[in-house]
Amino acid sequence: MAKKVNKNQRTDRIKNSVKNRMAKVVVAVKKENGQYTFRQKMVPIDEVKAELQAAQA
Repeated sequence: MAKKVNKNQRTDRIKNSVKNRMAKVVVAVKKENGQYTFRQKMVPIDEVKAELQAAQA
């Protein structure tokens, strides 16, 4: 007989996966009428500073 495989025993799923380290960047933009809107963007952690500088320009 075949051995039944329990899905909880497969603990090596995370070990073999590629980790994406992402950051959520939220930028407030003021409209002409005084209201604010918020732009959200997910970027890799390495590109956070570049994205913030681009948002300020």
